[in-house]
Amino acid sequence: MNYLVNYCKISFYFLMSISLSLFLISLKFLLMDLVYFIEWEILSLQSMSIVMTFLFDWMSLMFMSFVLLISSLVIFYSNQYMEEDYNINRFILLVLMFVMSMMMLIISPNLISILLGWDGLGLVSYCLVIYFQNVKSYNAGMLTALSNRIGDVALLLAIAWMLNYGSWNYIFYLDMMKNNIEMMIIGGLVMLAAMTKSAQIPFSSWLPAAMAAPTPVSALVHSSTLVTAGVYLLIRFNDVLMNWWMAQFLLLVSGLTMFMAGLGANFEFDLKKIIALSTLSQLGLMMSILSMGFYKLAFFHLLTHALFKALLFMCAGSIIHNMKNSQDIRMMGSLSMSMPLTCSCFNVANLALCGMPFLAGFYSKDLILEMVMLSYVNVFSFFL
Repeated sequence: MNYLVNYCKISFYFLMSISLSLFLISLKFLLMDLVYFIEWEILSLQSMSIVMTFLFDWMSLMFMSFVLLISSLVIFYSNQYMEEDYNINRFILLVLMFVMSMMMLIISPNLISILLGWDGLGLVSYCLVIYFQNVKSYNAGMLTALSNRIGDVALLLAIAWMLNYGSWNYIFYLDMMKNNIEMMIIGGLVMLAAMTKSAQIPFSSWLPAAMAAPTPVSALVHSSTLVTAGVYLLIRFNDVLMNWWMAQFLLLVSGLTMFMAGLGANFEFDLKKIIALSTLSQLGLMMSILSMGFYKLAFFHLLTHALFKALLFMCAGSIIHNMKNSQDIRMMGSLSMSMPLTCSCFNVANLALCGMPFLAGFYSKDLILEMVMLSYVNVFSFFL
């Protein structure tokens, strides 16, 4: 068992150190306004060359540091939470594969390498959802896999359509996507892919179902990283949303998602499902502010939300563990007496989610509300 504990701790220290260093580098990039575009030639055969490209700017580095921070803490948490599991090694390896896929997605300015990270996320999340290997897990895993396949097909179609233009580096074509009707098809397909991964209506059913996964997975995958991959992709493709009808369509869909998820959470008794529906509601908020053109605000809310939602899930996992694996909130009376520290952390994360002043959620939500009030995009946005 000592070997396994060390395995968890080594991963924790390694990821945490990389996260802190990346955060400092991202601050330097932000202050000095630096962008590094790295091309690495993998293979050269006479006139054909296979080139791997990486894009390092403050946004990609900061998002990577947050992903690594949360995943390192989740691995540390899994060390205790899943210590009775014989396959904890396999679990940690799956989480590390997930982090690698996420990093591949974040630093790629190229649709092919984005597809590698995107598919890696889909496959690893499927493996993590079916981790407990019972009927409920298999059903949830199949729903997750099939919903994500729609987004994969949309990305593949976008890649096929970009063959007409000589390069898959979308960075060079973002200006064309505003005006050129043929390039708008690529923007629409990317938007469809982002909607499936970020669980917008009509693809939102897989996110509450994916709560069949172990709680550390929910804290990492279904709160802060996997579901925000779609939002991050649209932040990179933000020029596409300068197109009037695409922005209007996304605003309508995200507003509906936000409203329906908030409404649905009022009628649930499962603790993890309620938190999953609140995640869905926050994703709707990110998408709606993104559709109004404020992509930096969406990114800010993405980061703040990732932190307090991971804390919420970890506290929920601790509560479920102490309730002998019962997730029914009707059975959870007077927990503050028996678990004061967990309940205090849970309440702090809850207040941050509500937008309590001077907590993380307040700063992003207040800015978003201010911008929505100033926005002239749509009367609909006033009712959000």
